[in-house]
This record gives sequence, structure tokens and C-alpha cells, in this order.
Amino acid sequence: MHSNESSGTADDPSPAPAAGTATAVLPEVPDVTAVQPKAEAPDALGAKLEADRVSAWFGDHKVLERVSLTMEPGSVTALIGPSGCGKSTFLRILNRMHELVPSAALAGEVRLDGTDIYAPGQRVTETRRRIGMVFQKPNPFPAMSIDENVTAGLKLTGGRRRRDERQELVERCLTKAGLWREVKDRLSQPGSSLSGGQQQRLCIARSLAVQPDVLLMDEPCSALDPTSTRRIEETIAELRNEVTIVIVTHNMQQAARVSQYCAFFLAEEGSPGSVVEQADTETMFGSPSDPRTSDYIHGRFG
Repeated sequence: MHSNESSGTADDPSPAPAAGTATAVLPEVPDVTAVQPKAEAPDALGAKLEADRVSAWFGDHKVLERVSLTMEPGSVTALIGPSGCGKSTFLRILNRMHELVPSAALAGEVRLDGTDIYAPGQRVTETRRRIGMVFQKPNPFPAMSIDENVTAGLKLTGGRRRRDERQELVERCLTKAGLWREVKDRLSQPGSSLSGGQQQRLCIARSLAVQPDVLLMDEPCSALDPTSTRRIEETIAELRNEVTIVIVTHNMQQAARVSQYCAFFLAEEGSPGSVVEQADTETMFGSPSDPRTSDYIHGRFG
């Protein structure tokens, strides 16, 4: 369960809800010319994800302050900001992973196509099927083959496929993740036998197999070489009209390249993290309204 927060600011912080209230289960100067326009395909799939006055705590420590943000279908929303400002915590709140931490609590609402994912009766497993997650470090199941990794999520969500359907699903998801041509002749080999970049794309394919509406990515390229990073970015660009994407990144050039919208998080002087500014990416990188945004984007701090 969660509670709606009606008050509380960084200057007058509200007390944390009891930990149990959240246990339904937590620089380089960019090349502005590389910023993509915020064009949105009219036939884009995916779902609208909305955070409404979301605050979060670990025990008595408040880490997020009333964050409101809309993440639109057919687009990539980049969450940027220095380390420790709550970006990854916010990302985990979006698919109910925050509540896995025993001391975690939260307030506010997270709505998926208008329905609060923390409302009574909302199943955690269904929420995580619809809102998938790709982590910073690739985490394929080491004892499983490549094709078994792709379909692993189906077992967790109760999905059933005939053998021919399963093979078609594996090919389709690996193709969407930009990996099929590289692995099609060795699908029975362990997922751990792949390179780091390939493992990350395998994890993306695994997330896609359960047909999510939203895909969350927590610094998916931070441990990868430039070539692998480019391939992941190409995959993101190809997927955005099928699934709403939210990505945390510390790489300003990457945020400029892959996203259509940005939100700048900041936690100042021990205060909880909050959104300083949010806008389409072209505006954010070309003419931000807050000088702190400009300072961060151009590497003057962070």
C-alpha cells in the first residue's frame, strides 16, 4: 500500500510514512546538433506513464520530493542529474521495485494509462510485466541458453507458447533487440557466453518477450564499450514506437541522442531529490529555463 502525500517540501519535510506503507513491494558538453526532434509517431504503441507528486523515503531519510512527470508513448524520456539525486530510486518506483527494500516508503501516485499501479487490487506481477526493467549491469540467467533467456519471463508471468510460437517469439525479440544475426546459429549456448554488449541486448530481448507497455533502463550503457553503446542506442531508437522508454543516463551526449524528453533531477544541500526542469530534449539542451540545468548539461558541476 502507499499513501497520498498532501504536503511537505524540502524546507519543511513531511515525516516518512511507516515503512510498511510501501511494502506492497524500489561530462562532456553535448553536441546540440545531434539532438533529435520530439517527433512522435501517430501510430505509436506503448502506454502513458505518469508520476504524480511522488515522494520516497528509506527509513527516516527522504530521497525524493513530490516528483511529477509524464512519460509519453512513442518517446524516450531521459532522466538526468548528478549521482545521489534520486533518479534510480524514481525509476524503481515506476515498476514497484522500490517496495522490495524493507525500510522503503512512498507517497503520491504512479498511473499507467490512468490506473494507479499502487492501488489496492493491482497485482505486482502484472505491473512488472507491463513495465519492464533493464539494469545497469547485464544480468542474463547464466545457467540458461540464449533462447531460454529470452523466454524466461513467460514462465514468471504464466505465459504459454507452442514450440513453433516460442521459436518465432525468440527470433522476433532478438531481432528487435538487434541481436538475432549475431546469435541465430548458437541459440543453445549459455547467455553468459556473450559479450557484455550482447548480454545487455539479450536482457532487452528478454524484457520484450512479455510484451511490456513501458521499458525502464537504468544506465544500460555505462559498462559498455562505444560500439556496444551505439548498438544499444540504435535499439532504443527502433523500439520507441512500440514501447514507452524511460532511461537514466549520466552521459549528456547520449541523452541528447536518444531522447525526445528530459527531466533534470537535483538534490541540493542535503535536501531530497526533485525535478528542477522538464522539457523536450531540444529545448532542454538548447535553451533551458533554469541556470542550474545549463550548468549541469555543460559540465560545470556534477
